[in-house]
Amino acid sequence: MRFVNLEPERMSEAQKRVHDAIAGGPRGGVRGPFGVLLRSPELADRVQKVGEHLRFNSSLPARLNEFAILINARFWGSKYEWYAHRPFAIKGGLAESIADDLAQNRRPAGMKPDEALIYDFCTALHRRHAVDDAVFEQAVALLGEQGVVDLIGVSGYYTLVSMILNVADIPLPAGVPSPW
Repeated sequence: MRFVNLEPERMSEAQKRVHDAIAGGPRGGVRGPFGVLLRSPELADRVQKVGEHLRFNSSLPARLNEFAILINARFWGSKYEWYAHRPFAIKGGLAESIADDLAQNRRPAGMKPDEALIYDFCTALHRRHAVDDAVFEQAVALLGEQGVVDLIGVSGYYTLVSMILNVADIPLPAGVPSPW
């Protein structure tokens, strides 16, 4: 871990304000990227608000939203992000076998049509930095324009989160095995 944990007595007033907002929100604590982000309190505040919207208020069903997060985590090799979100994906209805295939960097077998579309959209976005017309049109037909924008947003947001986790070298909790 490249950043030491900030203890409350070492935080500026701005850092304390943002820390308390994150801890008192739906996340219930300051974990993962947020301890790092507190070094830039204004950025931390803005990022956590975007993340709160994308995670808890997205127009996407939880199963698809969390699947998109796992696709992102695997693409970026972000073990902590995977650790944090795999349980939410499974709880949201994603089959464990799909998560297991994804962890092995395989196109998951047995995906439902909407999951296959999310996989194709997110994979194209990460690998080619764009999606083709057919995938875009299918996404709009399935998710609507707001859903497509939310899907792009969750992909971008969790790219930022992955970058923070990877650069900061945030470890998995003790005893948690590597997902890959």
